[in-house]
This record gives sequence, structure tokens and C-alpha cells, in this order.
Amino acid sequence: MTYPSVQINRLSTSDPDFQRRLDESLQREMLVADDITHAVAEILQAVKQRGDQAVVDYTNKFDGFSAQSIDDLVISSDQLNDALSRLPEAQKQALTHAAERIRNYHEKQKQGSWQYEEADGSVYGQKVSPLERVGVYVPGGKANYPSSVLMLAIPAQVAGVQEIIATVPTAYSEDGNLVFAAAALAGVSQLYTVGGAQAIGALAYGTETIPRVDKITGPGNVYVTVAKKMVFGEVGIDMVAGPSELTIICDGKTNPDWIAMDLFSQAEHDEQAQSILIATDEEFIGAVQASIEKLLPDMARKEIIESSLANRGMLIRAKDLSDAVRVSNLIAPEHLEISVVDPESLVNEITNAGGIFLGQHSAEAIGDYCAGPSHVLPTSGTARFFSALGVYDFQKRSSIINCSPQGANKLAATAAELARNEHLQAHALSAEFRLDEELD
Repeated sequence: MTYPSVQINRLSTSDPDFQRRLDESLQREMLVADDITHAVAEILQAVKQRGDQAVVDYTNKFDGFSAQSIDDLVISSDQLNDALSRLPEAQKQALTHAAERIRNYHEKQKQGSWQYEEADGSVYGQKVSPLERVGVYVPGGKANYPSSVLMLAIPAQVAGVQEIIATVPTAYSEDGNLVFAAAALAGVSQLYTVGGAQAIGALAYGTETIPRVDKITGPGNVYVTVAKKMVFGEVGIDMVAGPSELTIICDGKTNPDWIAMDLFSQAEHDEQAQSILIATDEEFIGAVQASIEKLLPDMARKEIIESSLANRGMLIRAKDLSDAVRVSNLIAPEHLEISVVDPESLVNEITNAGGIFLGQHSAEAIGDYCAGPSHVLPTSGTARFFSALGVYDFQKRSSIINCSPQGANKLAATAAELARNEHLQAHALSAEFRLDEELD
């Protein structure tokens, strides 16, 4: 028997131990080593106590910078605009086109305030307001991500946020850099070349230079993720992000080379990224495996892709498309491609997915850069309760209650009865003091 050189976990929903093997392959528990937790807590405390100097010290230590002071980590708006002006025309056009599409999509997400009036003149409603200042953490470990700048900052700008503070662990370059050019296009108010837990601490607590924000958004490595969890409550956060994920449901009618490359597009992020194919045809799964073998040698990030597929990749045989959807909902993937002839027939059955890509031509990679929706999506099964980042993440909602005398008279007895049941006398009396017998 000839075995493929690229080992990928093969499963079938017909196997009696399928659920156990699926759970083992998903590896969803976020188990963080004690030394990482302690290190993050130490960094956050240092930033809280020593401010700018702690940020500089940790940035020099972890990111290889040689900053003498926080001023060396501050990128001015002139520098951002200069980076944009220095871009080659093709890059500038691509970045501008993506920004326009992202802005257009998110304009449609804007929510307005609303009110309604009851017959007695009482008015109830909701006031929608933008957050005042937000922080966007742009990852920059194994690659630069200008797309993340656009996907994080533009929804905030559309929501009406006045100050968008960005941090990115990438040194500014005089010959221009797409990350800084993207910040200019996306309306970033201030950018700091700071990353890791120290960036999260600075955004959460504020330093002498870096302002405290109301909410922190954006993915990062395990140190960033742990730091976001630790500062939650001090500030808001968007979600707890893990490694990137893609699940593909396929009926066997898509070119197997396309499917293989889609799987590569997630696997090349890092060794912990997860790429999963769920198909109804065993022969097609074999064809995809053959495409993987054929295409992988020419990939620039071959070693990362191969490691990711071996560690966390899966090729799953499902009984039919309904069975494939069931498995996908169990996985609750960050990205879901429904690469079938009639994808609309399945979309209503999908209950758990961050982003849904319908049809054979909707490559997830297009969504990463320029389709329009933000690519900041829930991972690690959290699509069961988290949603794609959008304008609503940068807005807050206040309830409005404006009781007329008649309305207060009508509601006071109900409120008082319920309050006394909870043994809250002052609540009851507060409502009853508004009673006016003449209005009965």
C-alpha cells in the first residue's frame, strides 16, 4: 500500500468512535501553561505601575526594538500618510479598493436610536451611541497584516468612534509599509509600534503617553489572548481569539485543486491553524489528498502548512450534505465554505459559523481581504455565542424610559407588588409615591 507523504487525519461519520475522534482532533480546550499566565500577570502589573517605561522595556525585550523612550514607539499621522504616499501604485489601489468595500459593507450595519409612544403619553426607546475611544490590536508576529487594520478600524470609524488607538508590533520603515498605510486609510487616530501583553496593558490602564481605551479589539498570540481575558472588566473586549480555522462542506463537484489550496490558505497562518474538509464522496476526498500532494511542494510556507495539516487537519467523510451540516455545526468554525452546487439550500441549516462563504467561487481568502465583512471572527467553537466583529461592537445602547403621569400611575402598583415580593420596601414606596388617585 502506498501512503501519502502528507499525513492528515481521516474520519468518517459512520465510525462508531467518530465523536470522540472529532473532539480529540479539535483540541478546543484553552489550556494555558502556568508560566504564561504568570508572565502576563507580571507584565500587566508592571505596565499599570510603571507606565511608559514598562512598555518600552518589554517591547525592547520581546520584539527586538532598541527604543530609548516611548517617543520612539509613537508613529505620527504624518508618518502614516507618508507611508501611504510611498506605496507602489498597485498596492495603493488594492488597499484603497479593499477599504472602500469594507466601509460600504459596514455602513449597512449602522444601528440608529428608536422610540415609541404609548397611548398615555409615555415614551420608551433605545439610544445608540458610539464608544468614545477604542484600541485595535493588530497582530504582527509571523507576518504583517494591513488587512486587519482595515477590518478593525473601519467598522469603528463607521460607528462614529472619535479616537481609534492602534498598536502593532512592527517597526516603522522609511520606505513605507502597508500596515501604516492602512492605518492612514482607516482613520486611525494614533498608532504605537507596541505588541504583546504590554500593548494590552497600556490600552487597558493607560500610560503617560498611551491613552486608556473603552474597548480592545483584535486577535493576537497566546500572550495577547490571556492579557485580554485578564483585563476584561477593566475594559471591554471583542472576543477571545484562537488559531485560524476553515471548514469546507463539499459535494464533490468543485475542482479538488481549489479545495486543496483553500485548505492551504488557512494552514499557512501557523502550525496550530485548522483546516477541515467535510465531503460526501470518498473518491473526491482522495482527489483532494492527491491535489495536496501535488501542490504542496511549490508553497513558500510548505513546512508550516504540512505541520498544520498533520497536527490539526481533517478530511471527514459524511453520509450526505445534511450529515455534513450537522458536523459543521458541531465544529462551529471561524470560516465555513459551502462549496456545493446549490449552497443556498443549506445556509438556513447552518447555526454555528463566524463567516459563511457560499458557492464554489467564494474563496475564504477573498473574505480575508476585500469582500467587505470584517475578517475578525470567532474561533475555537465560540461561533456558538460570538459573532463577526462589526459596527455594533463599537456602539453602546442605553434604554430610555419617560413615564407620563398616567403611565406612572398605571405601572406603580405592578412595580410595588413585585418589589415587596423581593422585600425591597424602598423600591415599592418609590413607585407608589408617584400614584395620583385623581388619574385613576
